Amino acid sequence: MIIGVTGAAGMLGTHVRAYLKTCPEIEVILADRATFEQGRLPAFVKGCDAVLHLAGMNRGEDDVVARTNVALTEQLIGALEETGSRAHVLFSSSTHVDRDTPYGMSKRQAAALLEAWAQTSGGRFTNVILPGVFGEGGRPFYNSVVATFCVQIAMGEAPTVHGDALTEQIHAQEVARQLLTLIENNVTGTVRVQGENLTVTELRDLLSDMHDLYSGHVIPDLRHPFHRDLFNTYRSFLFPHRYPVPLTLHTDTRGSLFEAVKSHTGGQTFVSTTYPGVTRGNHFHTRKVERFLVSGGEAEIRIRHIFGTDVHTFRVSGEQPSYVDIPTLHTHNITNTGSATLLTMFWTNELFDPAAPDQVQEMVEPA
Repeated sequence: MIIGVTGAAGMLGTHVRAYLKTCPEIEVILADRATFEQGRLPAFVKGCDAVLHLAGMNRGEDDVVARTNVALTEQLIGALEETGSRAHVLFSSSTHVDRDTPYGMSKRQAAALLEAWAQTSGGRFTNVILPGVFGEGGRPFYNSVVATFCVQIAMGEAPTVHGDALTEQIHAQEVARQLLTLIENNVTGTVRVQGENLTVTELRDLLSDMHDLYSGHVIPDLRHPFHRDLFNTYRSFLFPHRYPVPLTLHTDTRGSLFEAVKSHTGGQTFVSTTYPGVTRGNHFHTRKVERFLVSGGEAEIRIRHIFGTDVHTFRVSGEQPSYVDIPTLHTHNITNTGSATLLTMFWTNELFDPAAPDQVQEMVEPA
């Protein structure tokens, strides 16, 4: 199956691309701003079995936002008509369609245009109405209140709530999963995706509590997937400057001791030995919280965003036990750079499930 993604460089587009990398049977092609501006949309849509139309404008002058969202959809329809495509088009709309704002009206108009195209062309169309979408890579003061709160709290600020309204939020990985399910099940029409309901104050307090615990080297309770997703988003704003984090080494006549992981969720801990010059890893996760902690020997931990080129290198040693918590959507590895056997402790917040390992092979060093 070939799936095209517009708005591929945005926060939701990035998460959709990452999720689809876990599906080897799917080929993904991307449309960015240049694809629209340089008239390359027909080549993009040609051959697509499905198109995820995620491109859009969320913030700016009202008339510019409305005009841009409709124009992008009109360009996509033009390309579909030019190529005679009958692809399954899924449009990322918003609960703002229920409001008579320029943004909400532009989303309604775009969906109506795509519905008309489907009816005349024999194509398929799904209008996917989403609540607030958050995730790692979100832009503070733009994408969502979650991103704004996360960066403020990570910087030690106390966010102010102006009106304690009810908010509905969903993580971008869950949106990606549901979009693929809609394609696989050939669902058309209007679909409202359900998120988690809480007040803005409850959201702020939940993130603040996570920050307070994590600042004291305690992993919060992550048994609820929504809490795990919030924590992953919060800690994405701590990378890379917070790591590695040194731990207190308690030493007396018996030897030494340090607290490796303190968690309210349990999870799974395992220990490995690695011979000199050997590298482990070269994979990424979309949901797992994972900790690397060297307790003996010398090592380098390398981490790269799966769609980036910059490699962050952390040098760690058992002489000063320090942990690095691996961010999601980042491929990572660890190499024994010493002359002795490397002893490493790994911890994840969930038990390993061979049926859903959340572990995708990806080399850290970009080709």
